[in-house]
Amino acid sequence: MGLKAPGIITFLIAIILTVTVLIMKFFDAKIPFLENREFWVLLFSHFLLILGCLTRGL
Repeated sequence: MGLKAPGIITFLIAIILTVTVLIMKFFDAKIPFLENREFWVLLFSHFLLILGCLTRGL
């Protein structure tokens, strides 16, 4: 099974979620929907990126 680069939309969503979690963690930003769920959002972001590398067209 070969790996391929994820689509640009998948990559951007993963990067935006990761940067958002880092801003919340290091600068104490409060985002109501994501508050107290930083770990799960970061895990979802990385899972999305891995899924984008494994599947075609994502």
